[in-house]
Amino acid sequence: MEENKEVMSGNFIHSFIDEDIAEGGTYYGKKVHTRFPPEPNGYLHIGHAKAVFVNFGTAEKYNGLCNLRMDDTNPTKEDVEYVDAIKEDIKWLGFDWEDRFYFASDYFERMYGYAVELIKKGLAYVCELNGEQMREYRGDLNTPARSPYRDRPIEESLDLFERMRNGEFEDGAMTLRAKIDLASGNFNMRDPVIYRINHLHHHRTGDKWCIYPMYDFAHPIEDAIEGITHSLCTLEFEAHRPLYDWVVDNISIDCKPRQIEFARLGINNTVMSKRKLRKLVEENYVSGWDDPRMPTIRGLRRRGYTPKSIRSFTDKIGVSKVNSIVEYGFLEHCLRDDLNENAKRAMAVLDPVKLVITNYPEGKTEEFEVENHPQNPDLGTRTVTFSRELYIESTDFMEEPFKKYQRLYPGNEVRIKSAYIVKCTGCKKDEGGNVVEVYAEYDPETRGGNTPDGRKVRGTIHWVNAGDCVNAEVRLYDNLFTVPDPDAGEGEFTDYINPESLVTLKDCKLEKALAEAEKADRFQFMRQGYFCVDTVDSKPDKLVFNRSVSLKDSFKKGK
Repeated sequence: MEENKEVMSGNFIHSFIDEDIAEGGTYYGKKVHTRFPPEPNGYLHIGHAKAVFVNFGTAEKYNGLCNLRMDDTNPTKEDVEYVDAIKEDIKWLGFDWEDRFYFASDYFERMYGYAVELIKKGLAYVCELNGEQMREYRGDLNTPARSPYRDRPIEESLDLFERMRNGEFEDGAMTLRAKIDLASGNFNMRDPVIYRINHLHHHRTGDKWCIYPMYDFAHPIEDAIEGITHSLCTLEFEAHRPLYDWVVDNISIDCKPRQIEFARLGINNTVMSKRKLRKLVEENYVSGWDDPRMPTIRGLRRRGYTPKSIRSFTDKIGVSKVNSIVEYGFLEHCLRDDLNENAKRAMAVLDPVKLVITNYPEGKTEEFEVENHPQNPDLGTRTVTFSRELYIESTDFMEEPFKKYQRLYPGNEVRIKSAYIVKCTGCKKDEGGNVVEVYAEYDPETRGGNTPDGRKVRGTIHWVNAGDCVNAEVRLYDNLFTVPDPDAGEGEFTDYINPESLVTLKDCKLEKALAEAEKADRFQFMRQGYFCVDTVDSKPDKLVFNRSVSLKDSFKKGK
C-alpha cells in the first residue's frame, strides 16, 4: 500500500481537501473519508481504475479511509458474479477496503424512511404521470415543468407511497418526486423522481422490495450514512450536485459530505460504456469480459498489464476538470516502461525456419549460461542449449537481400545471439519455392559471439535449439477498433471492429526454459515484444502466450 502513496500526485481535489482541513483542522472532526461506489452490472474497466486510484489514493494520501460500496439500487442487470469480480480487481490493483464493504441495499429501509420524512415535510409527493407525460410536462428553458399532482395532500401521498411499497401498483403507474423547483434552470432540480416502481427480483433482497430509490436520491444518503467527507465522482454529476446537497440538507442526518467532480477517462480506439462492452461479450465479438482486447481490468490483466503500469498511467494523465481523450499508445508506453525493467528475457521464434550448422558435429549439444535481464542481475540466469539444428525467424534469411539487409544471406556472417558467429552458405526450397532449410557454417573460435580477430559482424539474430525447444501458440493483439472514436461514425460501433485485432500463430518455437513458465509470467521475447502466459487457455501440454505490447514505443518516439 505504501507504493500507492508514492505514485499518487497532488491535484485540484487535494487542494480542495487542504482548504477544508485548514478551515477546521479536520473535516467535521473526522479523517478524510472517501468511497468507491461501482454498480455491480459489469466488470471494471480502465476508466474505473482511474476512479479507484482517485478515491483510494486520496484516502491514503491523507491517512484516511475509503469504503467499497456496491451501488445495487437497480436490479435489472446486477449479479453476484460482478460483485466478486469487482472486489478481486480492486485487490489486484493494490487497494484494501478492510472491513468497510457495503451495499446500497443495506440502507433501503432507511432510505424509505427518509423519503417518508420528505413527504411529511411537504418536500415530496406521489406523482401519477407516466414516462411519456413526464417528458411532455418537463418544459424547456423558457417554460417551467408542471405536474397536476404537485399539491397532492401529504396524507394522500403517504398512503399512496406505502401502497407502492406494498406492491399494489404496476411498474410505471406512480413515482415519488422531490418537491423542489419546477422552474429551475437546472433540470435535475425540476421535481426529480426519487422512487420508482420496479417489480424485479434483487440479487440480495429478493422480492422484499418492489420500489427502488433513484441514484440521485440514494447516493447522497449512502455517503452521509457512512460518514463520507468527500464524495469524489466524475464530471457528468456536476449538474447533479445541487440535488445531492438538497437531499442531505433536508433529511435528518448529521453528516454533510462535499461532492467534488473530476473528468472521467477517455481512451481512443476503444469503448468504455458498460452497455457496449456487454454487447461485445453477449454477441461474441470477443471471447468474454476478460478478452485481452477489452479495456476491462480482467482483459488488461490477462493481456499482461501490471498494477504498477496502470497506477503509473493514471497518475501521469493526472486529475482534471476537463474531459479529454488519452492515446491508447500512452497506456502501452507505461506498460512497456514497467516490463522493460522487470520482465525476464527469453528467445522465441514465431515464424520458424530451420537453420542447419553443417560443420557442427552431429549429436553434440552445448550449454550457454545467459542473463535473464541485462540490467537486472536479481532476475538471475538461465541455461540455453545449442546444437547442429536450430530454428530462426523466416525473415532472418533472404536469398536475394535488399540493400542494408544485415541478416543471413549467402556469404554473409551474423551472430547467433550468445552462441557463435555463423556464415550463410545457402538454402533448400520445396516445390513451391519456399525456403524450408537454411545452411550455414559456424566459427568455433567465436563462442559467446566474440570476434578474437576483430572482424566486424553487424547482424545478430535470435534462435532456439530444434532439439529441445517447445511448441506454443502465440496470440498477437492490436486495437479492437480501426478508428479512434467508434461512437462517432455512422452505423453501429461494432462496424469498426478491427479484423486484425487478434492474429493467432500456431507452432511457434520457444526455448525450453519457457516450458516451466507459470500463468501470468511475463517475458520479453527478444526482438519480438513483451509476452505473458495466458491465464485461461495455457496448459502444460499446450502453451499459449499473449503479446502484451510490442517493443516499438511509437508514442515515445512520436512525442
